Amino acid sequence: MRHHLPRAVSLSLALSLALTACASGAREARGPAPPGRWTQFRHVPGVVDLAGPRGDGSFTVAAAGRLLTLSLAGALSPFARGTGGYSTAIGPEPYITVTGNDPVAGTRCSFRSGMIFALQPGGNPGIILIGADGRARRFASLPGAPSGITFDTTGHFGHRLLVTARNHAGMTVLAIDCAGAVRTIATRAPGMEGGIAVAPASFGRYGGDLVAPDETSGRVFAVAPNGTVATLAVSGLPHGGDIGVESAGFVPPGFGAGGAAYLADRFSKGNRHPGTDSILRLPGTELVKAGVRPGDLLVATEGSAQTIVVRCGSSCTVRYIAIGPAIAHAEGHIMFTGPGR
Repeated sequence: MRHHLPRAVSLSLALSLALTACASGAREARGPAPPGRWTQFRHVPGVVDLAGPRGDGSFTVAAAGRLLTLSLAGALSPFARGTGGYSTAIGPEPYITVTGNDPVAGTRCSFRSGMIFALQPGGNPGIILIGADGRARRFASLPGAPSGITFDTTGHFGHRLLVTARNHAGMTVLAIDCAGAVRTIATRAPGMEGGIAVAPASFGRYGGDLVAPDETSGRVFAVAPNGTVATLAVSGLPHGGDIGVESAGFVPPGFGAGGAAYLADRFSKGNRHPGTDSILRLPGTELVKAGVRPGDLLVATEGSAQTIVVRCGSSCTVRYIAIGPAIAHAEGHIMFTGPGR
């Protein structure tokens, strides 16, 4: 299915930055400095993504081809090591996600809450399952190079894993059920990479859709369960390879000033944004001050973690709210915690 853009997007001018949605593409952001700032939280060599939080408030961290657990108290510990554990090549982008335990539509099974699924790039692309006991196994094969993964928490895709993968025909969006069966949602879609996420039902006309950023164009796309692709927002931020929008995450229910957002900042030798090899943190106080509320979408650029908040109803608004270190090289998903970290 060729992508088309059936749902028009209206972007409002708001607060400190005017962002323009136009047929010619995104324009570089201009205006006063944003109120929020990502800062280094934990040094983690090779960090590329975070997933969670789990029931105990911890995150799973993908770094240097391995997994770690980041506790609610901020302590790091190895996970899924030893015989039967998880490891992958250092260098690619093996993004991760965790699942819930809702029944998968059209099947007699469900994922188990807290299961971890990791992209397996390389010559034999696929998905790796890592259980709560730390044992890993190949779960599914993919028809192209994977570029993003998330879990359908809202249910419009039947509570399946959602994956974006690139092959000779272009970008493909895939849904994978609890038995590892792969179904195609869309083909020849626009570029999508990084921290893809499923919108909550409250996200206006795009509620329940898969939301995916494209660093090259600076656009954020929404993919409906029927395969229709729409431009949800034009970021208005710098765009291009290793520069443009890369990371995304939805602010969870109950989020407030006592919480925080987290983002991987990966070291990339020789890049104009070489990164700090750390997990970045954006305090909830600064997000609340910027007017961010539960159900909003945060999207950050790969270069410098410049961050916008997107809010959708009958139309969508976009505001520039935060920036990271100038050398930041943001990757993967934006994750959130509640009060206390």
